Amino acid sequence: MAGESDLRKLLTDMRPQLNPGRYVFTTVEGDVPPGVTPVVMVSEDEGTTLIVPQQEADAAGLAYEYVTGWITLRVHSALEAVGLTAAVARELADIGLSCNVVAGFYHDHLFVPYGRVAEAVAVLEDLARRSA
Repeated sequence: MAGESDLRKLLTDMRPQLNPGRYVFTTVEGDVPPGVTPVVMVSEDEGTTLIVPQQEADAAGLAYEYVTGWITLRVHSALEAVGLTAAVARELADIGLSCNVVAGFYHDHLFVPYGRVAEAVAVLEDLARRSA
């Protein structure tokens, strides 16, 4: 099933969904610790970055600094689509929100400061309405 690549349709249909919980970015050398189930894992020369539920990081004694909320854009975006990440990041930057984006095969996932997740969802919903 091919994903959507038309920017206007992507923005109009993005349907941001807040996933429950708090998520943190941490890094490990070697294997993922027992009891930790990453929602994202990226291998880098310096170590493996994990995005995990905060409670799992705490239980495993993993260090972190950035606590986030996880928003999934429910539109099935094509991996070659142009402009979705830029449009979303611009809207969030305009209100002073950092945003870390991870592209999955079907959806884009945004990690934003936990204390402002409701505001981020509202801004994204407004962007979708304005794009229609």
